[in-house]
Amino acid sequence: MSTKGRRGRRHYHVYVVELDPAILDRRKFREVNPAYVAGKDCLYIGMTGLTPERRFHNHKQGYKANPFVRDYGWSLRPDLYPDGSPFTYREALALEEEVARELRKLGYGVWQH
Repeated sequence: MSTKGRRGRRHYHVYVVELDPAILDRRKFREVNPAYVAGKDCLYIGMTGLTPERRFHNHKQGYKANPFVRDYGWSLRPDLYPDGSPFTYREALALEEEVARELRKLGYGVWQH
Protein backbone atom coordinates (compact mmCIF):
# COMPACT_ATOMS: atom_id res chain seq x y z
CA MET A 1 0.00 0.00 0.00
CA SER A 2 1.35 3.44 -0.84
CA THR A 3 2.01 6.07 1.81
CA LYS A 4 -0.80 8.15 0.35
CA GLY A 5 -3.17 5.20 0.77
CA ARG A 6 -2.23 4.69 4.43
CA ARG A 7 -2.68 8.36 5.18
CA GLY A 8 -6.23 8.27 3.83
CA ARG A 9 -7.24 5.55 6.28
CA ARG A 10 -8.84 6.48 9.57
CA HIS A 11 -6.30 5.13 12.01
CA TYR A 12 -4.58 8.23 13.39
CA HIS A 13 -5.07 9.54 16.89
CA VAL A 14 -4.32 12.88 18.52
CA TYR A 15 -3.06 12.51 22.07
CA VAL A 16 -2.05 14.69 24.99
CA VAL A 17 0.68 13.95 27.54
CA GLU A 18 1.02 15.78 30.84
CA LEU A 19 4.59 16.91 31.44
CA ASP A 20 6.44 17.46 34.69
CA PRO A 21 6.37 21.21 35.49
CA ALA A 22 10.19 21.02 35.61
CA ILE A 23 9.93 21.36 31.81
CA LEU A 24 9.53 25.08 32.50
CA ASP A 25 13.27 25.14 33.22
CA ARG A 26 13.85 24.48 29.51
CA ARG A 27 14.29 27.72 27.58
CA LYS A 28 12.86 26.27 24.33
CA PHE A 29 9.64 25.29 26.11
CA ARG A 30 9.25 28.70 27.76
CA GLU A 31 9.90 30.54 24.47
CA VAL A 32 6.99 28.86 22.68
CA ASN A 33 4.66 29.54 25.61
CA PRO A 34 4.84 33.28 26.30
CA ALA A 35 1.22 33.34 27.54
CA TYR A 36 1.69 30.44 29.97
CA VAL A 37 -0.31 30.95 33.17
CA ALA A 38 1.64 29.93 36.27
CA GLY A 39 0.19 26.81 37.85
CA LYS A 40 -1.44 25.48 34.67
CA ASP A 41 -0.38 22.07 33.38
CA CYS A 42 2.41 21.60 30.86
CA LEU A 43 1.44 19.37 27.95
CA TYR A 44 2.73 17.68 24.83
CA ILE A 45 0.33 17.29 21.90
CA GLY A 46 1.03 14.66 19.26
CA MET A 47 -0.52 12.46 16.63
CA THR A 48 0.13 8.82 15.88
CA GLY A 49 -0.95 5.85 13.81
CA LEU A 50 -0.56 3.76 16.98
CA THR A 51 -2.81 3.80 20.01
CA PRO A 52 -1.99 6.73 22.31
CA GLU A 53 -0.98 4.22 25.00
CA ARG A 54 1.51 2.45 22.70
CA ARG A 55 2.91 5.77 21.47
CA PHE A 56 3.39 7.05 25.04
CA HIS A 57 5.14 3.79 25.94
CA ASN A 58 7.46 4.22 22.93
CA HIS A 59 8.29 7.80 23.98
CA LYS A 60 9.18 6.64 27.49
CA GLN A 61 11.34 3.80 26.12
CA GLY A 62 13.19 6.25 23.86
CA TYR A 63 11.87 4.76 20.61
CA LYS A 64 11.20 7.56 18.12
CA ALA A 65 10.77 9.68 21.21
CA ASN A 66 10.29 13.35 21.67
CA PRO A 67 12.91 14.21 24.32
CA PHE A 68 10.45 16.32 26.31
CA VAL A 69 8.03 13.38 26.61
CA ARG A 70 10.81 10.89 27.23
CA ASP A 71 12.34 13.01 30.02
CA TYR A 72 9.31 14.86 31.44
CA GLY A 73 6.22 12.84 30.42
CA TRP A 74 4.02 11.85 33.34
CA SER A 75 0.88 10.40 31.83
CA LEU A 76 -1.64 10.54 29.03
CA ARG A 77 -4.48 13.05 29.42
CA PRO A 78 -7.43 11.47 27.58
CA ASP A 79 -9.70 14.14 29.06
CA LEU A 80 -8.00 16.55 26.64
CA TYR A 81 -8.09 14.36 23.50
CA PRO A 82 -10.46 15.37 20.72
CA ASP A 83 -13.54 13.22 20.20
CA GLY A 84 -14.01 11.21 17.03
CA SER A 85 -10.83 9.10 16.87
CA PRO A 86 -9.58 7.60 14.68
CA PHE A 87 -8.91 10.26 12.05
CA THR A 88 -7.34 10.43 8.62
CA TYR A 89 -3.76 11.72 8.54
CA ARG A 90 -4.87 15.17 7.38
CA GLU A 91 -7.64 15.39 9.97
CA ALA A 92 -5.25 14.36 12.76
CA LEU A 93 -2.60 16.85 11.62
CA ALA A 94 -5.14 19.70 11.64
CA LEU A 95 -6.59 18.60 14.99
CA GLU A 96 -3.14 18.37 16.60
CA GLU A 97 -2.50 22.00 15.69
CA GLU A 98 -5.99 23.08 16.76
CA VAL A 99 -5.75 21.34 20.15
CA ALA A 100 -2.34 22.91 20.80
CA ARG A 101 -3.62 26.36 19.84
CA GLU A 102 -6.73 26.08 22.01
CA LEU A 103 -4.85 24.81 25.06
CA ARG A 104 -2.29 27.61 24.73
CA LYS A 105 -5.17 30.11 24.63
CA LEU A 106 -6.33 28.66 27.96
CA GLY A 107 -2.90 29.31 29.48
CA TYR A 108 -1.44 25.81 29.36
CA GLY A 109 2.21 25.28 28.50
CA VAL A 110 2.22 23.29 25.24
CA TRP A 111 4.85 21.58 23.13
CA GLN A 112 3.65 20.38 19.71
CA HIS A 113 5.53 19.44 16.54
